[in-house]
Amino acid sequence: MREDWQRIEQQILSPYATKSVQSKGRVIPEDECPIRTVFQRDRDRIIHSNAFRRLKHKTQVFINPARDHIRTRLTHTLEVSQISRTIARALSLNEDLTEAIALGHDLGHTPFGHAGERALAALVPRFTHNQQSLRVVDVLERNGKGLNLSFEVRDGILNHSGSDEPSTLEGEVVRLSDRIAYINHDIDDALRAGIIARTQLPTVPTVLLGDNHSSRINSMVTDVIMASSGKQKITMTEPVAFAMDQLREFLFDAVYFRPEAQKEEKKIWQIINALYDYYATLPVVPSDEYDNTVDYIAGMTDSFAINAYQSIISN
Repeated sequence: MREDWQRIEQQILSPYATKSVQSKGRVIPEDECPIRTVFQRDRDRIIHSNAFRRLKHKTQVFINPARDHIRTRLTHTLEVSQISRTIARALSLNEDLTEAIALGHDLGHTPFGHAGERALAALVPRFTHNQQSLRVVDVLERNGKGLNLSFEVRDGILNHSGSDEPSTLEGEVVRLSDRIAYINHDIDDALRAGIIARTQLPTVPTVLLGDNHSSRINSMVTDVIMASSGKQKITMTEPVAFAMDQLREFLFDAVYFRPEAQKEEKKIWQIINALYDYYATLPVVPSDEYDNTVDYIAGMTDSFAINAYQSIISN
């Protein structure tokens, strides 16, 4: 069955797509699965990992939201996967590789979202959730054995944000889909939470992309597909890219760095610092899954980190 699917890939995928038979393979060689391609197998390993399950209790933007429909890191990941797969399918790229990268891109994210990441990076220079996600799949999962994923999936996870570009078009799709997803769902969540009003949204993006969540995503995804079709680069047209950047800047000003969020971030830094100071003094961290303080804290869910902090300060 795997060989049949590999032949289908050769027939239907774009010349620019990454075929599974072209994979650079795994760090530790393994026998091929008789049913699944290398990228399908990677996707399944990620879905069944401990780190993937913990994403449901990690912050996207809003910490411990009272509303049930506010996004978590898990729902963000699923939305990135959906957008990525839509674009990959339309461009005849490898949907399995795209999905695996999307599902794994935030496995190493800290509790409390990017505020938690900034707090931990202040204690551990050069810490990034990208590198931690790669460390999760390379080392921490399976009791220190790692998931032994393919080069292409690992590359996409590491380079889904930051200054370095992924080596595959599928990785580029996830990189752009991540931004499309969080810009749109963070606006949706901020509206739902009453932090912003629809009338506050910038005029140009509203006129160009639409005035609701669905319309904006559809406009962005359609633009990516049309602008990237037949090209060896995943891109957007300049007007849509400009409109998306305007929305992103608006989010930073009105949502991410609003005064209330800054107060909340101070509390997060207090929690992360207290956890780090405490666990760094112990001979070993209290978990068989991790072998150092940074891995242990980065792997925590929001609720686990809060409970651990309360336990520390009460003693």
